[in-house]
Amino acid sequence: MQMQYDPTVVQRIPLWEFAGRWLGGEQVRRAFKPAQAWLHPVADRPLAFYIPSLNQRYGGAERSMVTLANALAQQGMAVDLVLIRPAAHFRADLDPAVRVVDLGGTRRGLLALPRVWFYLRTAQPRICIGTLPPDNLTVLWAAWLARLAGAQRIRVVMQYQNTVAYGTHLARPLTRQILPLLMRWCYPFADAIVAVSAGLRDEIRRSLGQPLPRVRVIYNPTVRPELPTLAAAPLAEVWLNDKPLPVLLGVGRLTAQKDFPNLLRAVALVRQQQPVRLIILGEGDERPTLEALIVQLGLQAVVKLAGYTSNPYAYMARADLFVLSSESEGLPGVLLEAMACGTPVVATDCEAGPREILADGQYGPLVPVGDSAALAQAIMTTLAAPLPVAVLQSRAQDFSVAAAVTGYRLLFRDLLGS
Repeated sequence: MQMQYDPTVVQRIPLWEFAGRWLGGEQVRRAFKPAQAWLHPVADRPLAFYIPSLNQRYGGAERSMVTLANALAQQGMAVDLVLIRPAAHFRADLDPAVRVVDLGGTRRGLLALPRVWFYLRTAQPRICIGTLPPDNLTVLWAAWLARLAGAQRIRVVMQYQNTVAYGTHLARPLTRQILPLLMRWCYPFADAIVAVSAGLRDEIRRSLGQPLPRVRVIYNPTVRPELPTLAAAPLAEVWLNDKPLPVLLGVGRLTAQKDFPNLLRAVALVRQQQPVRLIILGEGDERPTLEALIVQLGLQAVVKLAGYTSNPYAYMARADLFVLSSESEGLPGVLLEAMACGTPVVATDCEAGPREILADGQYGPLVPVGDSAALAQAIMTTLAAPLPVAVLQSRAQDFSVAAAVTGYRLLFRDLLGS
């Protein structure tokens, strides 16, 4: 008797299930028996999103996939969110119809191959979407092995949320050396490659030599219907509730990629001309470095590293200006979210998304990466003459959840023929 799909249960696959003949032996079948409650009938094969980790400070790429999974589940699709290292807190962000599959591991990348294979061979999703280069390879190889072990065909979609160089940087040191070569060899065998911006599509073409027709551009589902409600939520930040000075906002992980030192130096230059304050939302390994630079620049009284918040939109809606200072991006969701809140923006002209979002500077200034003086000048110019709220919000709607869902449903139709 077929077991029915239960989207309400967080499923966990323990390590011991992979002992013995893990390519389909009797030991695995016996070990898997207690978990049969999450087997899908063939008619109910799910769509799977493989996101190795959703920790307490999960970023834009992960948040976009959670949003997309929710939207597709709300349209009646069976959706699995497959994780190596889940965290309980993100459950509040998920639609109840999305089923969480915890593979129960601690290692990601190619080291997670046995666990991902086991899931694919058992659940046999119609389509599996990966989000980062090392994990994309894991999904592709696991799907091959599942097919060899008798599973039905699983279409593999490799999604690019950031540049090839940045994705390679996330891999382990040994893997980092061979990953570009593996990507060049293996990616042509994927059923589809999705870039979240046209700039990223072009970067993939240059880096991997993929023919452009094979790389489809689908913008992330960034601007959500509930964003206005979240933006209007009460906020206990005194700098934003009582503003004798303009307040700038930066949002992102405290990592080298976001280049917040550039933003701090720009703020120091702006303060030579006019008073401003800066709030940075996010956590990461660069916090000690940023704290030291704040002291060095004498900005302790005007800069706050406010940490992670689940609702940055309340800050965005009240800030006078949002500043993106990154060295590289794919499609910076925080830039779009700030625009959706009606907040003027300034961004570095980094690869690959800001120029595309801001339409070559039509919706906000673009400055060279790492140029603190140019960033400071753009901040002062935009504070003096901000764009109308309606103009910014209208542009942000081009990156709505509805637009992304339409793009993915067209992709699924092309892959499945229905």
